[in-house]
Amino acid sequence: MAPILLTDIDENQTGIIYDIQGFSVQDGPGIRTTVFEKGCPLRCPWCHSPESQRFEIQLSFQQDKCIGIDKCQACLMPGVCPEHALHPGEPTTTATGEDITYVELDWDACTECLACAAPNGACPSNALMEWGKSYTVAEVVERVSRDIPFYKRSGGGVTVSGGEPLSQIDFTVNLLAALKKAGIHTALDTTMYASWDRVERTIPYTDLYLIDIKHMDSHDHETVVGVPNEQILANTLKLAQSGAHIRVRVPTIPNFNDSDKNFIALGEFAKKLGSSLTEIQVLPYHSLGVAKWARIKHKNKVFVADNIPDERVDHLADLLRGMDLPVVIH
Repeated sequence: MAPILLTDIDENQTGIIYDIQGFSVQDGPGIRTTVFEKGCPLRCPWCHSPESQRFEIQLSFQQDKCIGIDKCQACLMPGVCPEHALHPGEPTTTATGEDITYVELDWDACTECLACAAPNGACPSNALMEWGKSYTVAEVVERVSRDIPFYKRSGGGVTVSGGEPLSQIDFTVNLLAALKKAGIHTALDTTMYASWDRVERTIPYTDLYLIDIKHMDSHDHETVVGVPNEQILANTLKLAQSGAHIRVRVPTIPNFNDSDKNFIALGEFAKKLGSSLTEIQVLPYHSLGVAKWARIKHKNKVFVADNIPDERVDHLADLLRGMDLPVVIH
C-alpha cells in the first residue's frame, strides 16, 4: 500500500485508547507524550498494563475509591446493574479510623455492560469506570500538540504505544502521519507481532521504533507469552534493512529470559541490526502493575516474583556490552 500523502490524512479515523500520558521520559528521547492504544495479541503474565490487552472498552473496579454506601448508593440503585453483580461488602475500618462499607463486585456475574461506570454511568467517584475511550486522530493531535514547547526544548515528541498499536493499523498510520505533518518527532512502541505489510505502512512516519523482545527461543516465547517469536524477529530484521532507527527493549523477567544463554543469543541477533540499532534497553522486572490485575475481569495467571538483584542485571547488561553493543539499564 502506498504511503499516505500528508494531504490525505483521515483525521476522523478512530481508535480505542486507554491512556494519554504526558511528561513521559521512558518512551524515547526527551520529554514525550505517550498514547496508549488498547488491544494486544500477546498475553505476557507480568504485563504492567493488563488493561491494554483487550481491544474493547472494559470495566475497571478500584474499591478503595468507593466512598461507601453510607454516602453513596448510586451503583446499587434498582436497574443500574441488570445482573445484580454489585452488593454491599463487609464493614471495615480505614487507616484513619473511619468505619465504611464498600461496594463489592462479583466479577463472575458481571457482563461489563458499563451501566455502573464513570464517566457515563452511575459511579460518581470513579471507583467503577470505563477503561478505554474512542478518539479520532484529530482529537489526539489536538491533545498532544499542547506539549509541543516541551518537545522542542527537550528533543522529545510523541510515542504511540499499547497494547500493540500495529493491531489498530489504520488509526496508528493516520495518527503517525498527522504527527509528522505537525512537525512532531514520532516513536512507535511495538512487539512487532504483526504482518510485515502493517509494519511497512508505518515506516514513512516513524522516527524511532521501540521494539520489545521477550525471549530468543520461540518455544519458550510461545509457552509463556502465547505467540511464537519468528515473525517478531523477521520483522525487526526487515525493519533494520529499511534503515529505520531501532531501540531494542528487553523486559528482564526472573526465571524466564534472565539467563546468560538468552542474553548472548539476544546480543547475536542485535548485531545483525547493524547501524539501525541505536540502543538496547534492559528493563528489570518490577511488580508495580500487579495491583491493576485485580481491577479488571480476567482469567489469566498473573506473574509475581521478587525483583532481579541489581548485580544480576548488571551482569546481563555487561554480557551485551562485551559484544560491543550499546546498552542502558532502565
